[in-house]
Amino acid sequence: MAITIGTANLEPNLSNGNIGVKVAQLAKEQQQAEGEIALQLIQATEPAAPSGNAGHNINIKV
Repeated sequence: MAITIGTANLEPNLSNGNIGVKVAQLAKEQQQAEGEIALQLIQATEPAAPSGNAGHNINIKV
């Protein structure tokens, strides 16, 4: 039993310009989605402002 990988029907036809445009559009959409997720993660890790006097006075005497 022989397996051939380099057959012509498996290779994409990149000479057609429509495929390249579609791939570029999908890549752009993917990058935008990843960027939005990264911004959400950054915003989620921002520390909250202290309420009242909590965290303002630190006792350094032992």
